[in-house]
Amino acid sequence: MVGSGCWRALETKGYKNLIGYSSKKLDLRDQRAVYDMLKSEKPFAIIDAAAKVGGILANSIYPYEFIMDNMLIQNNLIKAAHELDIPKFIFLGSSCIYPKMAPQPIKEEHLLTGSLEETNQWYAIAKISGVKLIQALREQFNRDYVSLMPTNLYGPGDNYDLNNSHVLPAMIRKFHEAKENKHKEVLLWGSGTPKREFLHVDDLANAVVFALEKNLEGSLYNVGS
Repeated sequence: MVGSGCWRALETKGYKNLIGYSSKKLDLRDQRAVYDMLKSEKPFAIIDAAAKVGGILANSIYPYEFIMDNMLIQNNLIKAAHELDIPKFIFLGSSCIYPKMAPQPIKEEHLLTGSLEETNQWYAIAKISGVKLIQALREQFNRDYVSLMPTNLYGPGDNYDLNNSHVLPAMIRKFHEAKENKHKEVLLWGSGTPKREFLHVDDLANAVVFALEKNLEGSLYNVGS
């Protein structure tokens, strides 16, 4: 969803020399394959929109994969980008990197000031390590690398599988199927009291293009509605 959104935004801005790899074409968990690809392609910039993602159920079933796969993906890309002197890197994370009880609205400086939400801590820890890796490269090597933390996303290319989707596509599917089957009720998880922020993927993509075209001063920026 995010990768195709960024592709659309770049094409709209007139960019033509775009390179994209699906997970079927390139296993980003394979360090040698990632390095060889980047050495061959020699890109000016990398947008890391790849991740193993899912909702509460998927995080609870696959905690090992959620932390290990995501760390391998981002570490292989960031390490190779640095070693091959690729000028720009956009690392995309998630708002779940922030503490469960962070003040609202969440600010970048709230990172690592409290305990994480238990239901997605595995994914969050992987993404926090990526944020810190980007920060370390900026501070030690003056790299023009940036971390963008989007809020809950939705839009074209979303995943509607009820076992591993996020909250909004899951709700859309449940409402759609309830209407199709003429059900009078729809069962949703939770108490209904927490507030959630949602952002269309094309709006995130515009923020990614903005970050690519600017020399930003900081290493971490929230992207929300």
